[in-house]
Amino acid sequence: MAQLKTTFAGLALENPIIISSSGLTNSAEKIKKLEEAGAGAVVLKSVFEEQISMQAGSMQGYGSPEADDYLGAYVRSHALNEHINLIEETKKICHIPVIASINCYSDSEWVDFATMMEKAGADALEINILSLQTDKDYTPGSFEQRHIDILCHIKKVVKIPVIMKLGSNLTNPVALINQLYANGAAAVVLFNRFYQTDINIDTMAFTSANVMSTPNELPDRLRWTAIASAAVPRLDYAVSGGVHCGKGVIKSILAGAAAVEVCSVIYQYGAKEIENMKKELSEWMDEKGYESLSQFKGKMNAESAGEINPFERTQFMRYYSNREE
Repeated sequence: MAQLKTTFAGLALENPIIISSSGLTNSAEKIKKLEEAGAGAVVLKSVFEEQISMQAGSMQGYGSPEADDYLGAYVRSHALNEHINLIEETKKICHIPVIASINCYSDSEWVDFATMMEKAGADALEINILSLQTDKDYTPGSFEQRHIDILCHIKKVVKIPVIMKLGSNLTNPVALINQLYANGAAAVVLFNRFYQTDINIDTMAFTSANVMSTPNELPDRLRWTAIASAAVPRLDYAVSGGVHCGKGVIKSILAGAAAVEVCSVIYQYGAKEIENMKKELSEWMDEKGYESLSQFKGKMNAESAGEINPFERTQFMRYYSNREE
């Protein structure tokens, strides 16, 4: 009988399916239902530095620096207290691991939030540093260094595992992952998704493109998970983006992941998809004769590919070589 238990970032999970930070995880009651539906863990709805900064900025301009500072501090405190309350209420009624989440882009006082989240009972902390680098005077490597700096500062103030969720806009994710591991990261999640901007050509206005992920996004995650898990094997990995069924879970584990983060498929089809994924995973394991995830985790990462590594191929030579115009 297949056992679906796994360990991710030092946390013991009954299965590898983690519900990622979203509106699905913004209340203790919702999270309890996800637990009852079979989720292995949850990442709470993030504290967003960008949103807090915008709100704080909109409340300034009263002619007094003291008043502006007070209002800014009030906005930050209110946002943090909401997250702290969410942690405390969730821990009261749920037994699965609860991962707090900070979405930040600067190395500032936001990292101090980590201490209060740990005291509130969070089992781990996921740091999401998502930012587009568009300055023409940008210094190459400074964005990657910001990840390391924020991690180091957080590691100085908390003892719970720190998980780094990366964006895909990195020149060499493996080099950064290696540095994150060296500086104490317990796990890495590949990858976060950027807000998708679109243009309405009728109204001449900016709009939001589809916010949901699709299975087409999974191969890129598999590529980097397979490469990174071979190069930095002592770190835990989770795949996020494009996992929409049990097959996606299986592929992610084969590539070297210990867990997956899912969101869009739950929004689209409901929490019942958690059990569907677990069932498909379990049936595949029974068919292949695997009793535990550890028996096939990383079995098809870059290390197993041999000298001709398909994960590092960048051209479509084989696909297009026999095609006519």
